[in-house]
Amino acid sequence: MKFFLTILTILTTTVYGFAQQGTLKGKVTDKTTGEEIIGAVVFIKGTSKGTTTDYEGNFTLPLEPGTYNLSVTFISYKPFEQVAIQLAPGQSKTVNVQLEQNTTQIQTVEIVGTRQTNTEAAVLQTMRQSEVVVSGVAGEQIAKSMDRDAAATVRRIPGVTVMNDRYVLIRGMSQRYNTVMLNDALTPSVETDSRAFSFDLLPTSVIDRILVYKNGSPELPGEFGGGIIKLYTKNVVTENSTSIGVSGSYRVGTTFNNFLTDTKGSTDLLGFDNGDRAIPGAVPANLGQVDRGSDKLVELGRLFPNTWVPQSSTASPDLRLSLGLNRRFYLGSLDMSSVSAISYSNTNTLTEGTFNTYEQFNPELGYSPSQVSFQDNLYTNNVRLGIISNWSARLNNNNKIEFRNFFNQLGVSEILEREGADNSGTAATYQRNYSLRYESRSIYSGQLQGTHDMADDKTTLTWTGGYSYTHRDEPDYRRYRTAYNPANGSSELISSTIVTPSDLGRFYSKLNEHVGMVSGQVEHRFNPADSTAENSPVIRAGFYAERKSRDYAARFFSYGEGASFDKGLLLLPLNQSFAPGNINYTNGWVLLEQQLPKPIYDYKAQNTLLAGFIGGSSPLSDKLSFSGGVRVEYNNQELQAVDVNFRDIDQSTPKLSVLPSANFTYNLTSRAMLRAGASVSVNRPEFRELAPSPYYDFVNQFEVRGEPNLVTATIYNGDIRYEFYPNPTEVFSIGAFYKYFNKPIETVFANTSGGNAIKFENSKHAYSLGLEAEVRKSLLHLSESKLIQNTSLVLNAALNKSEVEISDNSAAYQPGKRQMVGQSPYVVNAGIYYQDDASQLQLNVLYNVIGKRIFAAGSDLRETIYEMPRNQIDISLTKGIGEHFEIKAGIQDLLNQKTRLIQDSNEDNKISSVDEPFREFRKGQYSTIGVTYKF
Repeated sequence: MKFFLTILTILTTTVYGFAQQGTLKGKVTDKTTGEEIIGAVVFIKGTSKGTTTDYEGNFTLPLEPGTYNLSVTFISYKPFEQVAIQLAPGQSKTVNVQLEQNTTQIQTVEIVGTRQTNTEAAVLQTMRQSEVVVSGVAGEQIAKSMDRDAAATVRRIPGVTVMNDRYVLIRGMSQRYNTVMLNDALTPSVETDSRAFSFDLLPTSVIDRILVYKNGSPELPGEFGGGIIKLYTKNVVTENSTSIGVSGSYRVGTTFNNFLTDTKGSTDLLGFDNGDRAIPGAVPANLGQVDRGSDKLVELGRLFPNTWVPQSSTASPDLRLSLGLNRRFYLGSLDMSSVSAISYSNTNTLTEGTFNTYEQFNPELGYSPSQVSFQDNLYTNNVRLGIISNWSARLNNNNKIEFRNFFNQLGVSEILEREGADNSGTAATYQRNYSLRYESRSIYSGQLQGTHDMADDKTTLTWTGGYSYTHRDEPDYRRYRTAYNPANGSSELISSTIVTPSDLGRFYSKLNEHVGMVSGQVEHRFNPADSTAENSPVIRAGFYAERKSRDYAARFFSYGEGASFDKGLLLLPLNQSFAPGNINYTNGWVLLEQQLPKPIYDYKAQNTLLAGFIGGSSPLSDKLSFSGGVRVEYNNQELQAVDVNFRDIDQSTPKLSVLPSANFTYNLTSRAMLRAGASVSVNRPEFRELAPSPYYDFVNQFEVRGEPNLVTATIYNGDIRYEFYPNPTEVFSIGAFYKYFNKPIETVFANTSGGNAIKFENSKHAYSLGLEAEVRKSLLHLSESKLIQNTSLVLNAALNKSEVEISDNSAAYQPGKRQMVGQSPYVVNAGIYYQDDASQLQLNVLYNVIGKRIFAAGSDLRETIYEMPRNQIDISLTKGIGEHFEIKAGIQDLLNQKTRLIQDSNEDNKISSVDEPFREFRKGQYSTIGVTYKF
C-alpha cells in the first residue's frame, strides 16, 4: 500500500507540473447556406475528448499542448477532418468548419477504410444506432481498468452482475436465462452443472468489445430471458505492432505465506494434466467383474498413485505474461490483417472462511442447533494459457473474409483443508478433512465469416461457419475425513464399507462437447449505404443451424477394509497407510467401485437447432421508426441416460417456437431518443438440467442432479428507455423493463433426507421488472483545472424486483411465492476515470455492489440461502514512458469484505441477526504492478 501511495504522490505531483493548456475553438456552419449547425459533434480523434456545438454553432475544447486531428460530424452532412493541428502552451487557436451536405451523388463513392469498433465512441455510436435496447463496453475502456478477464469486465455494464467470478447475470436473472455469442456464434458451456459460458476463460487483452442486447429482434437468438451477450475478439489492425507484457501480483493473506499444493504433473504449468492423474489403463470398465479376494484386485489397487497428502510450500507472487503481434500486409492483391496474442498466467489464492450447517430452527431457543462448524482453508492454483489468431482478408472494396480462432486452456488445482466440530452423528467428533481436486478446461472456437456488398450498393450478404470444442477433465478428485485430536495432533481416518461421496474415495469425470454451426443473412437497403440513409427502410432475412453433442462419463472408487483389517492403518499418516504393501485383501485396503445395476453417472445428449427469420426496419415519420419481424426456431433435445431408479432414458423433445418482436424508436432530437420494444422468447432446459446424473460438491456438501421432465419456458418481454448522447463519449439513459415467465426453470433444494440435494424444476409462472440508468460524463467543461478537465465519470445502476409462483406439484417446496434465484434487488457500478494524454497518465477508481440475492432456494427440509451485499473498490494506475514503455499498477478489492452466504433460519424471507451463516470467506486484497513494452 505504501508503494502504491508513493507512486500516486509522484504522479499527482507531475500533473501540476505540466505546461499551460491551450484552447481549440471555432464555429461550424453549412457550406451552402452559411447557417449555424447546432449539435454538431466535434471530436479529437484517438482520445476521449469531444464536445458539441451550441445554439450559435460555436465550440470550445481546452487541450494540452500538442498535435491533434479534429473530426466534425453531423447527420446528413459529410464528415469533416483536419489533421496535424498544432496547439502551443496558452495558445487559443480558431478552426472554423464548413460542412457540406450529402447528396445522392455519393452513391458511387467506395469506402476502403476499416471502421474502428473497440473505442468508447464506436460503442456509443452502436448503441445510438441500434434498433433495440443495447448496452456495451469497449476494448478501449477495458484497457483502463485492472480487469483481467471478461467476467470482471461485463459487470461494468448496466443491469449486469457476476456470480462465482465467472457466470454472468443480466437484470438479476440466473445465468441460465442468458445467451452468449462469441464472434456471432453461440458459445458452448464448459460447466457440467450449469448452463453458462465461463467468462473467466476470455482475457481482456483479446476483447474488442462486449455488447448486451436486452430485448428481442428477429436476427438475434430467440432463447434469452435476461439478455444476449455478444463478445467480439480483435480482428483488424491498421499498422504493424508488437507488445510484450509482464506483471506480478501480491495477494494479502496468500503471497509469501504457507500454501498447500497437490502433487504436480509435468504439464501442470501449461494448464492440463499429463495423464498421471488418470485412471490406470489396466483398470477395467467394470471393477465388479474382478473378484474381491483376487490377486488381480490387489494389483489394480496398487496402480493408483499414493497422492493423498498435500504438499506444503510458500506461495510465490502471481505471474502474468503476454505477447501480442499485429500485422497488416498484402498477399498479391489481398489486403491482409492478422491479430495474434498469447497470454499466460499462474496465480495462487488462499481463501479463508467458515462452513456451517444446522438442525431445524428452534423458536424457543432463538437459534438453530449446530450440525457442523468448520474452519476452511481453500488453496487454489490457477494456470491459464490463451491463444488467439484472427485473420482478415479484403478481397476488394465489396468483399471481405475473416477467420477467427480462439483457444483457452485453464488448469485449476484446489486443496480444501477443513477443520472443526461435527455434531451430526450419534457422537460428536472433531474432524480434519481434506479434498484434493484438479480440473482442466479446454475450449476452442473458430469461425470463418464472409461479408459481401453487392454491386447495387444496397444489398449486403453475410455468412458464417463455425466449430467449437469443449473438454473438461476432472481426474482423481480425492476426499477423505479424519477424526482429529487437537490435544496430541493425532488423526484417525474415517472409512466406510460402501462408496460414499463424502468419505474416503476418488472421483473421475470427463466431458466432451462438439458444436457445428452455419448461418447466413441478407440485408437490403432501399437507399444506398451512406449517411443519409441512416433511417431508410431495410429488410433482412436469414437462417441459423446448429448441431451440438455432449458425452459425459464419471466413476467413483474407494478403499474398503480387508477381511482381517489392521485398524492401526487408520492411525497412520495417509501416505504411509496407502503404501503399496498395505493394499491387500487380508489385513489392508481393498479397491472398491460403486456397483450399480446401470451407470447413473454417465449421459449423452444432442441438440439440433434450426432457425429462420425475416424482419427489417423502416421510418414511420421524420422522427419515428419501426423495426421488427418474426423468428421461427425448431429445437430438438435428445438425452440418453439412466435415472437414480436405474430406468433407461432415451428421449427426444422437439419443439417449434414462433417468436415475434417489435421495436420503436422516436428521435426527440438529433441526440436524444425514446425506445420501446416487445418480444417473445424462450428458455430451454440445458443438458445438465435434464440429465439425472448426480454430482457431489465437496466444498458446499451439495449433490446436484437434473430433471428429465423439464419443459421449455416462454418469456414475454417489454422495454422502454430514454437515451441522450451529448457527444461521442457521453451518454445518459434511463429505462424500465417487464418480463413474464410461463413455466420458468428454477434451481431448488430437493426434499431429501440430508436436505443437501439441488435439482431443477419448472415453477408455475414468474415476473421480473426493474429500472436501469447509465451515465457517462466528461468533466471537460466544468472547470479551468486540468485535473477536473481530464476526469470523466461512469455510473450505472439497476433496481430489480421479481416474484415466482411455485407449482402446485413442486417436488421441493409447498406452493407459495418468492423472488427468483440469483435476483439482485439492486446493482451499482461507479467509476472515476482520469486520463491525461499529454503525460500518458491514467488513474481509475471503480466501485461495485450488488443487493442480497438467493444463492439456493429452500425446500421443506432446507432453508433458503442468500448471498449478502459486498462492496468492492478497485484502483488502477497506468503511466506511459516514452513511446514504448507502459507501467500499470493497481489494487483490487481494496475493502476486502467477506463473501457471506446466510441461511434464512426462521424462514421469514428476511435476513436478520437471528439468521445464521452457511459460508463466509475472504479472498484477500490484491495488488499488481506490471510493465508492457510496445514496438
